[in-house]
Amino acid sequence: MRIRHAVRAIVIDPADRILLVRFEFPTATVWAMPGGGVEPDETPLQALHRELAEELGLVDAPIGPHVWDRLHIVPFVDGQWDGQRDEFHLVRVPAFEPQPQLSWEQLRAEKLHEMRWWTMEEIASSTVRFAPASLARHLPGLLAGEIPAEPIDVGV
Repeated sequence: MRIRHAVRAIVIDPADRILLVRFEFPTATVWAMPGGGVEPDETPLQALHRELAEELGLVDAPIGPHVWDRLHIVPFVDGQWDGQRDEFHLVRVPAFEPQPQLSWEQLRAEKLHEMRWWTMEEIASSTVRFAPASLARHLPGLLAGEIPAEPIDVGV
């Protein structure tokens, strides 16, 4: 199978809000962590720094530990990939308003249509689709400062 390697940031501010982005796919609307594919000439950390700057305007963010993993098998719209393996890193930052380096036209071409800060209470009571679907179950531990010794598989 052709599995795309991607990195994502669990961006958390001092109020324990998490920054999520809304993706619009042909078959679903999904709120997920910012990030994206690792290019052939990049390390995962280089890719995450690039993605955070492009999507959020967050430059030189302090990338924390790799805490979660996720494998999603679903053919991509362009037919190039059979799925994606996401590597999630904790990124604690001061509160900020995203100022993407990419234009909204460029972001929408990547299926990204919106971004906003969410509280744990909003996530727990929401009926929207999150990726990973287990976000409400796994996020409280990170907010409490519980960093796993090895990355946790958070499922699809």
